[in-house]
Amino acid sequence: MNRVEDLVKIKRNKRLDPKQREKQLQILLRHPEIAKFRHEHPQISDQLYRTSMSRLNQVVQERENCNRCEGLVSCSNIMTGHVPHLVAYNDMIDLQLKPCHYYRSIEEHNRRSKLIRSHHIPKDILQASFDTIEPNGERISVIEDAIQFCTQLANGQNPKGLYLYGPLGVGKSHIAGAIMNQLVQYDIDSYMFYVPELMREINDSIQDNTLQSKLDVLKKASVLIFDDIGAEFLSPWKRDEVLGAILQYRAAEGLPTIYTSNLDLEELEEHLAQTQKGGNDKAKAKRILERITHYVTPYYIEGQNWRKKLSKKA
Repeated sequence: MNRVEDLVKIKRNKRLDPKQREKQLQILLRHPEIAKFRHEHPQISDQLYRTSMSRLNQVVQERENCNRCEGLVSCSNIMTGHVPHLVAYNDMIDLQLKPCHYYRSIEEHNRRSKLIRSHHIPKDILQASFDTIEPNGERISVIEDAIQFCTQLANGQNPKGLYLYGPLGVGKSHIAGAIMNQLVQYDIDSYMFYVPELMREINDSIQDNTLQSKLDVLKKASVLIFDDIGAEFLSPWKRDEVLGAILQYRAAEGLPTIYTSNLDLEELEEHLAQTQKGGNDKAKAKRILERITHYVTPYYIEGQNWRKKLSKKA
């Protein structure tokens, strides 16, 4: 027996005689999708179906395409990733195109991907998850609290941010990356940036008049992640008018901030106090640090250097 889609093909330049057309119609009407539509709309006359054969044909053809479809790449429907549905409209039969599950899945992936913004963050960190972080003794507590941080945000609570510090390569940034990807599951946006690189680009932002727009993005992100704070060179102006302005806004709005650093909080204060001319502005540094310490819970991350371990495996 010929397949339904072969039976209902109508060549554009070939007109069917009345008997062929009626036979074509009867084949179309037996298709499950059209039969269901007829059952739901008994008021529609057979004549209306006759005058709507091109729409019926499209429904049958494209439904058959969908039955054997393996993804959007192989979609042969008129509108990729969309399935036609018959609708009754003012005594007419019309078509409504709805996205298929493959199309919806990609759209949802793209939508969620937009929740994560990053600036000079390695791919492995952007793809991190709590499942991929080895929960050794040094990490179990911070991982549990990081997951709780995400859950509290999802429940509308206002948790403190996290200050993750410790030696190089122990996984601080990976934990921050896992937080970002966990937040996506709750439709919460985040922005993670590598602090030294961002600070180097601040001068360019001044030149092209984009500084304020960039600061607004950092200020207003639902969760902001400073990756490797303390590794950058900060002029007094960048410390006070850039870093200070961001932290002041987020503190006032109750927006949580996460930090990773090789420095503990006391060492960070010493770093922030340093000036270009070798001076030591402790008062300004303390003011910045107060906008950090009051709004985070510090966690010391220790353990073996995972970067060295991975490089040895490679």
